[in-house]
Amino acid sequence: MKTLLLSISMIMSCIFTTSADVSNDSIYPGKIWPDDRGEHINAHGGGMLYKDGTYYWYGEHKAESSNNALVGVTCYSSKDLINWKYQGVALSVSDDEKSDIVKGSIIERPKVVFNKKSGKYVMWFHLELKDKGYSAARAGMAISDTPQGPFKFISSSRINAGKLPYDMDGKKRAILDTLNLDNYKKWWTPEWQDAIKKGLFLKRDIQSGQMSRDMTIFIDDDEKAYHIYSSEDNLTLQIAELSDDYQRHTGKYIRMIPAGNNEAPAIFKKDGKYWMITSGCTGWAPNEARLFSADNIFGPWTQHPNPCVGNDAEKTFGAQSTFIFKVEGKRDLYIFMADVWRPKNPIDGRYMWLPIEFSNGKPILQWRDSWSLSSYK
Repeated sequence: MKTLLLSISMIMSCIFTTSADVSNDSIYPGKIWPDDRGEHINAHGGGMLYKDGTYYWYGEHKAESSNNALVGVTCYSSKDLINWKYQGVALSVSDDEKSDIVKGSIIERPKVVFNKKSGKYVMWFHLELKDKGYSAARAGMAISDTPQGPFKFISSSRINAGKLPYDMDGKKRAILDTLNLDNYKKWWTPEWQDAIKKGLFLKRDIQSGQMSRDMTIFIDDDEKAYHIYSSEDNLTLQIAELSDDYQRHTGKYIRMIPAGNNEAPAIFKKDGKYWMITSGCTGWAPNEARLFSADNIFGPWTQHPNPCVGNDAEKTFGAQSTFIFKVEGKRDLYIFMADVWRPKNPIDGRYMWLPIEFSNGKPILQWRDSWSLSSYK
């Protein structure tokens, strides 16, 4: 019955989106988005790669009743960002029960980047081991010779084991040495929150490596790559430098907005300034977006008011950030990609793409029932 209802919804969506009064280069946030097969695009928590005139959209394949990885990471391609061709499964789950990415594990928020030096396509993603809930909190990595894959899974682990943040000075290290988990068994007290801010969970995870959950990958103007992820039980974001081949961490990282309870990071750079949009931590339920800026990728980062304006702005219009990218050939068009989660029927999750506008020098997001790419030069 769910499949029938979804098919009917897709048919109705196609009818409305092909009517004479609708532009053929329009995006309809939150609506069914059919691919070249007429099926709703299945690429949740996704990311975008532009290569040789083609956009590649990667995301989590969702099932009707499960958010676990039963298929893997899917890939779609497009020349115009409107019409998408299904390229297949870029990274498949494994049938080997000993594999980290065995069928039934959790693979979330895949992001793919191209490394010019090696000629490899590198995929990073949040990985949780099968039947372990969200306790593993690992970063997984896979590589391919082509953008559509198949990607070969290489490894998964926590981040920068044995390393302290590179900007942690002697005073902060001395404070870190005084923190003891046994003294903070009750969560959410003012004392506990202060200890988290100072690095209580950072210290807890130094030997095993830092936790990595919701994540993104950012390539800077100098081709350096950075892994940005929710860490310390989703209480603190971390920004970690990747190696020249984008396939490992260098050990250089910082904590961003300690104890700020941020996840779902999405970042872009405009006119030399870094902008990041995140969400709070409310599970599958939408919440108010957060906006941060910095003049250096390693901070300091400054928080600004909610970038969303208008009805339902306090819930990010019902969605959660996943990626931001610049549209090629458009001078100042950046698209904010977000997911409208449907946890009871994950495959029916929707995509909310909105253009980022600027007001008084800061990014803003305004709801639109539809918008046209041709409106931007």
